[in-house]
Amino acid sequence: MGIIGKLSPDKLNFFNSQGYVVIESFASNEEIEAMRTQMDHLLQSFDLSSSSSVFSTKNQQKVTDDYFYESAEKISFFFEEKAFGDDGNLKQPKELSINKVGHALHEIDPVFKNLSCSEKVSDLLRSLGYKRPVIIQSMYIFKQPGIGGEVVPHQDNSFLYTEPTTCTGLWLALEDATITNGCLWAIPGSHKNGLVRRFLRGEEGVYFDRPSPSYDQKDFVPVEVKAGSLVVIHGDLIHQSFENQSSKSRHAYSLHVVDTDGCKWAQENWIRRKVQPEPLYVSSPTQ
Repeated sequence: MGIIGKLSPDKLNFFNSQGYVVIESFASNEEIEAMRTQMDHLLQSFDLSSSSSVFSTKNQQKVTDDYFYESAEKISFFFEEKAFGDDGNLKQPKELSINKVGHALHEIDPVFKNLSCSEKVSDLLRSLGYKRPVIIQSMYIFKQPGIGGEVVPHQDNSFLYTEPTTCTGLWLALEDATITNGCLWAIPGSHKNGLVRRFLRGEEGVYFDRPSPSYDQKDFVPVEVKAGSLVVIHGDLIHQSFENQSSKSRHAYSLHVVDTDGCKWAQENWIRRKVQPEPLYVSSPTQ
C-alpha cells in the first residue's frame, strides 16, 4: 500500500515545477465503490427540509450562513445554484441537485475516514515534507450532469491559510474526469508566483481582501484523469473547473491538508474549529 502514495523523484520534481501532479490508480475500484455507495446512503438519509444552503464560488460571500460555518465539523449538504426553480422547489431529485457534501467526512464517516487516514495518504504527505499534517476539510463533489457549477480560478491557500503557507489539495477522481464533464484546469507553474489574495471571515461575514486578477484562459491546461487517479495540488496553484453541461456526472472526493509543525492556523480563516483535528502522524526530529 505504501508504495502507491509515495512520490517518486520524477513525480516530486514535476510537482515542484508545475504545481500539481497526477498519481494514477491511487484508489482501488473497491475503495471507489465503497465511497460512492456510502454517499448514496448519506443522501438518502438527508432530510431536505433541514437545509437549502447553496454553494457558489461566484457568490459565496452572499450565501454564507451558519450552516456553512458549522459544516467544518459536520457532514453538511450544499445545493447547486441552478437546483431550485422560481417557486423555490427543486427542479429535479435531491440526488441530482447537490453540489457537494462537506466538510468533515474524513472525521465522522468511517468509509471516508478509511481512505483519508490511510497509510498511502500519509506516505504521500511524507514525500511532500509534512511533519505534523492535519486534514482540515474534506468534500464529496458531484459536478451534476447539466447543472454542475463552475469553480472559478482560485488558490487553496486563499481559503486555508497558515503562516507559513502549507495547504495541499488531494483531489481523487471517483469517475473519469474529462473536458466534457468538467475536469480540473490549471496554470502550470503558477504556484511560483505566490498567493494572490485571501478569503477572510469577519464580523460581517466572509470576503476577499482584494479583487480577483484576470486570467488568460489560454494559460490553463486540462487535467483529464481516470477514476481512481489522485491530483495533488499545491496550495498556490491557480486552478478551476467549468460547468458540467454534459449528461455525465463527475464525482470526486477532495481533501485539504495543512501542516501544524511550526505553522500557525490563521484566525481569519472561515474554518474556526471548536475541537482541533488530530494529526495523521507526527514525524520524529530525526526524520
